[in-house]
Amino acid sequence: MKVALVGATGLVGGVMLKVLEERAFPVDDLLPVASAKSVGSTIRFCGKEVPVIGMEEAIARKPDIALFSAGGSTSLGWAPRFAEVGCTVIDNSSAWRMHADKKLIVPEINGHLLTPEDRIIANPNCSTIQLVMTLAPLHRAYQAKRVVVSTYQSVTGTGMKAVKQMNNERDGVSGEKAYPFPIDRNVIPRCDAFLDNGYTKEEMKVVHETHKILDPAIRVTCTAVRVPVTGGHSEAVNVEFARDFDLDEVRKLLREAPGILLLDDPANDEYPMPMLANGRDEVLVGRLRRDESQPNTLNLWVVADNLRKGAATNAVQIAEHLVRTGLLRAKASSAV
Repeated sequence: MKVALVGATGLVGGVMLKVLEERAFPVDDLLPVASAKSVGSTIRFCGKEVPVIGMEEAIARKPDIALFSAGGSTSLGWAPRFAEVGCTVIDNSSAWRMHADKKLIVPEINGHLLTPEDRIIANPNCSTIQLVMTLAPLHRAYQAKRVVVSTYQSVTGTGMKAVKQMNNERDGVSGEKAYPFPIDRNVIPRCDAFLDNGYTKEEMKVVHETHKILDPAIRVTCTAVRVPVTGGHSEAVNVEFARDFDLDEVRKLLREAPGILLLDDPANDEYPMPMLANGRDEVLVGRLRRDESQPNTLNLWVVADNLRKGAATNAVQIAEHLVRTGLLRAKASSAV
């Protein structure tokens, strides 16, 4: 198995390397790919130093699979080039998510939709993944009608520059800024650029991607906020169902759902927090309670490591699904 990792020197790329190694994904030949300034450097994988190469060299070596985490413009320009040589691309950017002919995949929910013809597969937004992972079993049981979600997003979602800004502010050091305001001891009600409707791109990603993955009939609204933490994104979720629910049954559904870890014992201070999600692949769910202001409505608190299940792990899980189901071999053989 020849695996290219595009964006290998970035924050998510580094986590992808770690996840590939931890999960013992069958990598026989790793091709770390990065920008020209990083070519010739090395990254460490499975105890070995592996040289970083450029795009053209990676394409010439015809990888079986390419994990992309290098931004939307890079993905739009280069993912089709990899696909042309028989490579299956799993893209972590927003570039392909809403294309009608591209699948937007969370393996636990809709991995079964993948076919041998899917050469470019989109990885959802980090905030969307943890939301739909939680909603999916409940939507099947009770039919979600409306979802109100407020996110509390880690600075790691912005990247290394944002983490450095926060740490510099905590240490009283001047430096380059990722945000127009201080982030330490502050919250910024903006994730990504503002759109004409007053929402940010991040907020609308959650809306559109939830529709595409789960059900376009669900009414979704989102407020996305950046908070001075690392470790994971948190979400306060309010969901109205068409049918009434029993809280014990809701807990059972979540407890049995793949990829979900239920932490819901407030009396003993057991509930999800970023410090608990950090480094984990599960989506943590807790603070379950009825919304007493209207019927058939549930409040939940959802936390996940945005660099793992929100990005790297989900992408690797897609690759694992392709290998497990034989889809990757089918694509490779059809390309010869």
